[in-house]
Amino acid sequence: MASSGVGILPGMSGLILVHVDASLIVVDKPAGLLAVPGRGADKADCVLVRLLPDWPDALVVHRLDMATSGLLLLARGAAAQRRLGHAFERREVDKTYVAVVTGEVDGECGSIDLPLAADWPNRPLQRVDRETGRPALTHWQVLGRDAAAGTTRLALQPVTGRSHQLRVHLQAIGHPIVGDGLYAPPALAARSPRLLLHASRLVLPHPGDERRLAFDSAPPF
Repeated sequence: MASSGVGILPGMSGLILVHVDASLIVVDKPAGLLAVPGRGADKADCVLVRLLPDWPDALVVHRLDMATSGLLLLARGAAAQRRLGHAFERREVDKTYVAVVTGEVDGECGSIDLPLAADWPNRPLQRVDRETGRPALTHWQVLGRDAAAGTTRLALQPVTGRSHQLRVHLQAIGHPIVGDGLYAPPALAARSPRLLLHASRLVLPHPGDERRLAFDSAPPF
């Protein structure tokens, strides 16, 4: 089942609602907006806080990095949150991202299987850690190459959901995401005013009746 966009709703401070029903909310999050509040008054504005005045039962199910745009799922009520959380744990939720990475990637598809751990001296950075890291797996497929720009557009499917997984995995294979201020060298990070990473597709079982829902969002880059 594909859902058309609900659009920008009154009272939502400009948030684009892709889908709303009695059990869940899907938001098309802009880059630069937190999913949940951070520490400090300057990090209070976020998707969750903007939703609560109109949907006071909204609860977080998963998160996107502040710099990442695209589809973000929230539950309505604790029961729906538990069911959706279990669906993520059982890997019944399929997520696809689109990224523009530096360099021309060899091959047409592949997988990155590298364990990740927090880089504690440099938090919030993560790093590849083959000794103590948690398993992390990302599948990738080439969507296009731009030889003039020296970039490759990829579709990414994370099997696991580690913090910064896509960003660290791509850095680890020598193709950091364009505009990544955390993991790309400064000259490459400066090539874009934003991180070129977008959550473009979300497929999940509805927490009420288990029917499969599919949502799509075109990358704004």
